[in-house]
Amino acid sequence: MSTDAPRSSKAPLVFSLLLIVIGTGWLLTARQLIPGVNWIWIGLLAALGIMPAIAWGLDKVTFVIGTMLIITSIASLARQSGRLDLNIEVPSLVIAAGVVILAARVLPIPNPAWIQSGGK
Repeated sequence: MSTDAPRSSKAPLVFSLLLIVIGTGWLLTARQLIPGVNWIWIGLLAALGIMPAIAWGLDKVTFVIGTMLIITSIASLARQSGRLDLNIEVPSLVIAAGVVILAARVLPIPNPAWIQSGGK
């Protein structure tokens, strides 16, 4: 029973952070500070980026998936606000994926439990 309590307490944290991001974006759009941005999409990408590490703990796989989703949400925000063209966004995301995968390999982040400990 004690193992379920910490896991169930993380859902309200993620939900509240998602509401804060979406509400802040909505306010920025309403105030015409950053008009024309789909804040639900940006917020979902960011929340999905945080959720793997919260749900399963930080390991090489959750680091790569989470970091790339957060980078993708930032790039999407930049594109939707007119600060980044699609022809720059996509190759930049490919480069970012390579950097994030390399960082996961180099940094002292543990392998996921489901990967055999014999391989590097």
